[in-house]
Formats: sequence, C-alpha cells, structure tokens
Amino acid sequence: MANLRENAERLGLALGDRKMTYNSRLAQEVGLWAETKGRGHQFHMEAFKAYFVEGRNIAQKDVLLSMIESSGLDPMEGKMVIETREFSDAVDSDWELSRAKGVTAVPSFFLGHDRLVGAQSYEILEKLIVKYGAKPIYANPFRSRLSCPP
Repeated sequence: MANLRENAERLGLALGDRKMTYNSRLAQEVGLWAETKGRGHQFHMEAFKAYFVEGRNIAQKDVLLSMIESSGLDPMEGKMVIETREFSDAVDSDWELSRAKGVTAVPSFFLGHDRLVGAQSYEILEKLIVKYGAKPIYANPFRSRLSCPP
C-alpha cells in the first residue's frame, strides 16, 4: 500500500485511508456490463473513488447503484444486472484465466516472457515495452508536471 500511496501522491491522485477490505465480486460483474455499454472507464473510475478514496463497501447494492448512476448508466438496467448476476459466468472465466496465468495481484502486466506485478511507474512500463521493440512516440506526459529531467 505504501508504493500505491507514493505513486498516487506523485501523480496527484486522491487516495483515502481505507480501513476495511470489501468483496469486489459484484463490482467486477457490473464493470463488465458497463464495458458492454461503452461506460467501462467511467464505472471503473467511480469504483476506484468509492473504494480507495471514500472507503465505501462496493459489495453493497446501494453503493453499486450509486456508482452506476454516477457513471452515466441506466440504474434500472444496472439493478437487473446485479439481481440476475448476468455477468457472473464472464467474471468466473476471467478468474479462471487469471489463475491459469498465475496472476497473484492486480494490476499484472504480461509481455513476452516478462511479468510485472502491482502498480508500476510509467518509466518501468515504458522500459518493458521498449524491450520488446516498441519505440516511444512521445515524451512521458507526467514529466513536465513532475519537473523530471529529460
């Protein structure tokens, strides 16, 4: 958590002092549904804020419905997704794939024979993709804000 807090501070991201760990299973299901509606990014940002900034229990239906509405999704449709567990099998498949690949934490990054586990700096991710032949096409967008040397 210290690395996450340090990176969040460096990047100017809000991060609260979460005291509890809550089950995110339903939020994962709703997140997949949100992706099918083109609102996945918005929902995941709301989930981050609710869980990591506000310390809310994202397993509770009322919290999920609030996140759904804040993401610009239809709350009635979202309620049905929660009640029917329509995306449960898809999340099960994602978990099976994760276990098969040996994922032990999120985020995890796989490229070629390399694996990075946990939140990583832009520079570490850039080194990994350059190792596999990618060429940077623009400068790190965070450097100017962070006054990093070129």
